[in-house]
Amino acid sequence: MDLSIVIVSWNVKDLLKKCLESIYKNKGNLSLEVFVVDNNSGDGTIEMIRNNFNQVKIIANKHNAGFASANNQAIKQASGEYILLLNPDTEILDDGLQKSINFMKNNPECGVMGPKMFFANKSLQPSVRRFPTFWPILLMFLKMPKIFKHLKSIEQYLYTDFDYEKRQEVDQVMGAYMLMPKKLLDKIGAFDERFFFWFEEVDLCRRVWSENKKVIYNPEIEIIHYGGKSFSQQKFIVNQRVFFSSALKYFLKNGFFNSKR
Repeated sequence: MDLSIVIVSWNVKDLLKKCLESIYKNKGNLSLEVFVVDNNSGDGTIEMIRNNFNQVKIIANKHNAGFASANNQAIKQASGEYILLLNPDTEILDDGLQKSINFMKNNPECGVMGPKMFFANKSLQPSVRRFPTFWPILLMFLKMPKIFKHLKSIEQYLYTDFDYEKRQEVDQVMGAYMLMPKKLLDKIGAFDERFFFWFEEVDLCRRVWSENKKVIYNPEIEIIHYGGKSFSQQKFIVNQRVFFSSALKYFLKNGFFNSKR
């Protein structure tokens, strides 16, 4: 098996359908399996998959297990040489899957690869950040950028001067599309399930670097990412609480001011 694709879904049936269609449209000659881990959606997601994609392997949770835990459920069952962690609100473009696998095979030093992302209107979506430290996260949590437009610590964390036309090594890529060798995941472990949502992919990228593997941004691979459609369904105060809780867990594990790989 070349590739195992793991998608965690919660109440985004229509976007998930587009995502699955794009996978099978762009699979090329790859042998692949697709897992959808559904976190107790109430919008008919399971029925849609069964009616349209009977080849998809469904894991139907009875509760919302969160992002990290749900991904791990499928990762444990995956048999592909590579594992793609993919958000349900994405669409693969232009043979992106085959290009991704070719890149990984030709660059064995790569532990995580992330693509170039676009919003629905095809404008560039920032998807690369430096490792966080305490102050920029606190300022973002307090919504300081809405008052002060150019805070140096936040701009540095968000990597606002990053060149998205150039392939390069980075601290972290967005968790909407993360391609990894299964052997590496088996060695370092998958997501830390103490994170319900947010910062789990940052923690994983840090562990990849600790194994002397690289996290690489590759603009030759392109996807559409509609962005945050599952989590936007929850109340703002709930999202803020989860964000701060995950950030605190990350800093307690990795250090409050440790920005080095």
